[in-house]
Amino acid sequence: MVVGDFPIDIDTLVIGAGPGGYVAAIRAAQLGQKVTIVDKGTLGGVCLNVGCIPSKALISAAHRYEHALHSEEMGIKAENVTVDFDKVQEWKGSVVNKLTSGVEGLLKGNKVDIVTGEAYFVDSSTVRIMDENSAQTYNFKNCIIATGSRPIELPSFKWSERVISSTGALNLKEIPKKMIVIGGGYIGVELGTAYANFGTEVVILEGTKDILSAGFEKQLTSVVKRRLKKKGNVEIHTEAFAQGVETTENGVTVTAEIKGETKTFDADYVLVTVGRKPNTDELGLEQVGIEMTERGLVKIDKQCRTNISNIYAIGDIVDGPALAHKASYEGKIAAEVISGHAAEIDYLAIPAVVFSDPELASVGYNEAEAKEAGMDVIGSKFPFGANGRALSLNDADGFIKLVTRKEDGLVVGAQVVGPNASDVIAELGLAIEAGMTAEDIAMTIHAHPTLGEVTMEAAEVAIGAPIHIVK
Repeated sequence: MVVGDFPIDIDTLVIGAGPGGYVAAIRAAQLGQKVTIVDKGTLGGVCLNVGCIPSKALISAAHRYEHALHSEEMGIKAENVTVDFDKVQEWKGSVVNKLTSGVEGLLKGNKVDIVTGEAYFVDSSTVRIMDENSAQTYNFKNCIIATGSRPIELPSFKWSERVISSTGALNLKEIPKKMIVIGGGYIGVELGTAYANFGTEVVILEGTKDILSAGFEKQLTSVVKRRLKKKGNVEIHTEAFAQGVETTENGVTVTAEIKGETKTFDADYVLVTVGRKPNTDELGLEQVGIEMTERGLVKIDKQCRTNISNIYAIGDIVDGPALAHKASYEGKIAAEVISGHAAEIDYLAIPAVVFSDPELASVGYNEAEAKEAGMDVIGSKFPFGANGRALSLNDADGFIKLVTRKEDGLVVGAQVVGPNASDVIAELGLAIEAGMTAEDIAMTIHAHPTLGEVTMEAAEVAIGAPIHIVK
């Protein structure tokens, strides 16, 4: 401890102000704890600043542009439609700024002390928080680590002006003529689709046998692939392994091995989206003896507690999908456990969403997972093509699929591919959480004409009484 550094005593320290950390801090403060939150960056973390929110803003702008160009079928024809990409980026930034300032207001409104700096553990009840000019020691009773993750950098694809991560893709100064995307997971597909909608020629190189294969059945991803190919400016190569890149002042040349054949692709940029790495390497966790996995994830129990009883971990640095809403959920659990509540994590009804075109969403078990878990289930589908609202939106590709237990109709899972899947999935998550059956959903009156009716219609298929498709 340096001269003049008098330790500050607090109840709970939260390290990281992303969607896990700031939610944990607010809930802990609401439960009567004296809370300090520290982050070396901007409030809101990756999600609000360079992830979920700006990417969805970019996706929305790209959809607007595409619709302006391609609405002739509905009798609407626009000429000389252009994109002011500087204005798009300015608008995207305004959305981010509104939300990050909102987070600051919420933290201050709940009397959470906000500190900017990097935290380093001294022992199991002490951290040093450092910025460019000073350092301060904090003694805490409990700590919640929520430091998030960062994009994985491939050794043969070092970050540069032309080799970019998702963060770089969100902050381009112009719309590329051509872009190569390495990785056909949700980040690669979302950003690749956004730029394709802006008119960029996009090549997706995916190492596995299919894009979006993690967590989604082939019958869902095939709808997305079909829509991508229909655009005419998207190539998808599976079982494709990127070997290296040559960069010039004006572009890149990527070499890849595709099903045993070497091919090269030229583009303005190469976007690398092969996963994310937990931010656990510069915290001094080894000083405390916190147990980690081989992947650098923090081991936790059902209450988000590490092997050190007063230190908790949440979000991307623990096992499970790297989802903002998972981090927020875990943040609430950790805060409640610290406050003496008997809370614990249960991931069954946690949704996964991809803002592809059309959107994908899933919650609970898919049909294969349910069978692997020993359940006797049935899968019941209803197409958006038989829904009046979807047809009136001119967006009727896809379906809803319910997974129900055969013995009693209990809803154990659901998948959606189609318009507004990200919104539609909420009702299905609630149904699983509440232990509802297909009959419960079928007997619930849904407003007409709405996309939500497809959920009811799929439930009617499950109970053997469909109205708008032939049994």
